[in-house]
Amino acid sequence: MPFAQIYLLEGRTEEQKRALIEKVTQAIVEAVGAPQQNVRVWIHDMPKENWGIGGQTAKDLGR
Repeated sequence: MPFAQIYLLEGRTEEQKRALIEKVTQAIVEAVGAPQQNVRVWIHDMPKENWGIGGQTAKDLGR
């Protein structure tokens, strides 16, 4: 059972996440021949203050 984990900064819409799940699932199906129903995708929606870039939080950088 293929399992993909994706880390994103918070702020994406439900529609964007749905599209990402669909496209990642399809890519895994095509790449490794796994049955679609066996593919799992987990999106980690990270708060911007929990993500560091160059010594600062993404929130402090205005990301």
